[in-house]
Amino acid sequence: MAKIAIMMADGCEEIEALTVVDLLRRAGLTIDMLAIEQQPMITGSHGIVIGVDAYLGDVNLESYDGIVLPGGMPGTTHLKESAAVCDAVKAFFAAGKLVAAICAAPTVLGFCGILEGKHATCYPGCEDDLTGALLSEDTVVCDGNIITSRGMGTAIPFGLELISYLLNADVADQLSRGIVFK
Repeated sequence: MAKIAIMMADGCEEIEALTVVDLLRRAGLTIDMLAIEQQPMITGSHGIVIGVDAYLGDVNLESYDGIVLPGGMPGTTHLKESAAVCDAVKAFFAAGKLVAAICAAPTVLGFCGILEGKHATCYPGCEDDLTGALLSEDTVVCDGNIITSRGMGTAIPFGLELISYLLNADVADQLSRGIVFK
């Protein structure tokens, strides 16, 4: 079963982070919320305090099959400023492992230089920071091992696409029906 790391930074968009965590856990996947700073909790962009599973610096990222970056501000800025996050994004991409980002967080992928020639989407207005990407306005875009999505309102389709990628479309469809999404 796949094991996924979601990078949690102060100022992240809570719905984008927690929806993904909830959906992947419902699908039976392991997803660990990893704080990018050494702290037991992060505070989201709307003041919601979230407990994390571990500190990024205390885990072996090689044991994970994918990485997810939630958006929100200033959470996305904190992700981009983290050398550990950027190193992980580049390593996961190079290894062919899942690299996923939603809202403003695909700009981290652009900053890391992994979007060249790849189809990607992001929060409207952030497109200039998707360096080298083939831009899309689709809700969710999957190009190889990169999955991007547009924002808080697309968190459920984003999570379901991750499940489809990591498991299969039937599991994602069943979960979609189970949460009365479709």
